[in-house]
Order: sequence, then C-alpha cells, then structure tokens
Amino acid sequence: MVQFNGLMILFLAAFAASALVRLALSSLNIGHLRRHGREVPEVFQGAIDADTLARISRYTLDSSRFATLEDLIGDALTLIVLLGGLLPWLLGLLPAWQEHFIVAGLLFFGIPALASGLLGLPFDLYRTFVIERRHGFSTITLRLWLIDLVKGLAVSIVLLGLLLSGFLAILRFAPAAWWFWTWLLFGSFQLVMLWLYPVVIAPLFNKYEPIRDAGLRDAIVSLMAQVGLKTEGVYQVDAGKRSRHTNAYFTGLGKTKRIVLFDTLIASHTAEEIVGVLAHEIGHWRGRHILKQLIFMEAASFFALWLASQAVAWPLLYETFGFAKPIPFVGVLLFAVIAAPVTTLLTPVLSAVQRRYEREADAAVAGLTGTTAPLVGALKRLAKDNLANLHPHPLYARFYYSHPPLAERIAALPPVPPLPS
Repeated sequence: MVQFNGLMILFLAAFAASALVRLALSSLNIGHLRRHGREVPEVFQGAIDADTLARISRYTLDSSRFATLEDLIGDALTLIVLLGGLLPWLLGLLPAWQEHFIVAGLLFFGIPALASGLLGLPFDLYRTFVIERRHGFSTITLRLWLIDLVKGLAVSIVLLGLLLSGFLAILRFAPAAWWFWTWLLFGSFQLVMLWLYPVVIAPLFNKYEPIRDAGLRDAIVSLMAQVGLKTEGVYQVDAGKRSRHTNAYFTGLGKTKRIVLFDTLIASHTAEEIVGVLAHEIGHWRGRHILKQLIFMEAASFFALWLASQAVAWPLLYETFGFAKPIPFVGVLLFAVIAAPVTTLLTPVLSAVQRRYEREADAAVAGLTGTTAPLVGALKRLAKDNLANLHPHPLYARFYYSHPPLAERIAALPPVPPLPS
C-alpha cells in the first residue's frame, strides 16, 4: 500500500509546484496575448496585417488551452497510477522477476508506455484534425495518420525494445556499476541513431530527394564550402502532405550528414531567405553549439544515472509507492517519476542557454552572407506562415522559449558584419 510519509509529501509538493507553475505561466501568456494581441510589433509593420494578427491570436489561444487541458489530464492520470497502487498491481501480474528479469522489466516499462500512448491518441487526433485543420495547417488524411501511427509504433517497439533489453541485461548482470555501463549504452545508441536516422528511419515516413532548384542548391553548396562544412547532400522532403508548417534542418552524422528543406519552405520563401536561414544553422555549427549541448546532455545523464543508482538501493523509495521490497528496474522507474517535476523546474535554465546559442547563431549570419536582410525576411515570413505568437509574456518566454521572441530577435540582428578586431 502507498505510504504518505515524508518522501511522498516532498514528491507531491514538487509535483504540485511543477503543475502550478505550468498553469500560471499559461494563464499569464494567454492574458498577455488578450491585452496586446491587436498590436503589431514595430519590426513587423508592413509584414503582418490586422487579419493575420487576429488569426495568430486565435491559433495561439486554441493551442494553449488545449495543451493546458492535456497537461492537467496527464497529471491527474499520473497521480491515479502512483497513488492508486497500480504499479505494484501490474508487477504482480507479470512473470516472477527473479527468474524472468528482462521479460518482466520489458513488460513493466512497456505496458505503461503503451497505455500512455493509447490515452494520448484522442488528443493527437483532436490537435491534428480539429485545431491544426481549423487554422489551415493540417493536410494529412486519416489513412496517412493511421499509417504513421503503425509505422511509428513498430519502429519504437524495435528500437526501444533493443535499448531497454540491453539496459535490463546490464542492470541484471552488473548490479554494482550498471549506471556507468548504461550511460555508455545510451550514449552509443544516440550516436548510432544520429547516423541512421536520415538514411533508414526518416525515409519510412517521408520521401527525400535532392533539391530540384539548381540555383538554390548551388547557393547552399557555395555557402557550405565557404566555411569548410561538408555535407552528404541538400534534400527536400514532402512535408506538405501532412502540414503546411515550414522548416529546415541539419541532420545526420559523418557520411549521412545532410541539409533538409521542407517543400512548404521552398514554395513560400525566396532562395535568399532560405540561404539566410541556413546561414543561421551554420552559425550553430561554427559556435559548436550542438557539440556543447551533446556534452552537457552526456554529463547530465551521467549524473542522473549515478543518482538513480543510489535511489535504487533505497528501501524507502519502494515502501513509499507500495512495493514490498527493492526491485532494480522498479527503482529506476520510480526515480524517473520523482525526478520529473524537478526537471520541469530546471527548464528555464536550459532555455536561457539555448536562447544564448540562438543569438550567437543570428549574429554570425551577417559575417557569412554580408547582410541579415534575407534572414529578417525569412523570420517575418515564418512568423506569418506558422502563425507564431508575436506577444508572448516575458516570463513565459524566459521559461519555455528556446529562441528569443521573434520581435526581440529581429530587433537584435546586426545590420552589417561586425568590424574586424
């Protein structure tokens, strides 16, 4: 039976604080939009009209309210599972873990994950076929949505099943140093996935082909050569069959490294604007931001896994949540549950670091292309095409935003390359 001891009280306090912070920030953001949603920021004068501003407000309000509802229901279900003793009940239904450690562990992690995914389907359906379609974004058919669902489930079962099996084997046969070997396993898995994703997984869902616009391709290749950055190719992807949202990104590792442009981006932006966006991405590469983030994540996971190894041996952790005795894989899951609210409260720190990287990447654009005008044009067009909120509450932006708010970001862009020192 679940015990309401000091540990449970601390967990519930952190859980409630996390939920209240998210709810308060969402309310602040909505209220701020209601007060300022009819004002066109100075840097968007002439690019955003009153009708577009009204559409932005409606989309932001619909999305925010639905996300808040989804979070509240998710929080409620989490508490029902934890306080209702459903995890000990589930363990009792599984094969004896002493004899069938890996099988029992796979089922103990897999069944709640599958249940969570199934419970999330109605939310995904409503978001895709009601909210996104209402605001002119979603183009996906129900048939394609179902195909994506089946493919995604199959890929997840295979990849996560292999990863989790490896983790459970380590937990079983290296009980003293499992956290260290797990850290190496997870890090290796990430690197393999970075290499495999562009050539094996992504093509399961979309069609990738070399970019058709020869002029745009040559401009991108020239920009890449300017900084000595080699890539496997420049591709366009048929993202428009699912959504009208626009995007571009770098992906891959080593020989699978490539640039990918959404077909919706190519259709709505000029070649100069697209080159400006990619110059920003090259700014990330020159600033080694991806490497820095990878190092930070590896260091954080190293510490988190070591901390989990201490918690796994703590009898009070199991007693608090209704388990009769310590079971290693149960302890790992319980530690993850307890750590989740704390991780949420650390979000603004991570967001601040990411915003700093974005400002550095923006500042590099002028030096790479000679001007920031195309990037400014691209950001304005992206804001209009994606109905981005131009009036986020400052606290909300500082907590969640990995990029500076668009009006602030455009105003901060240097108009010319920095002078040599």
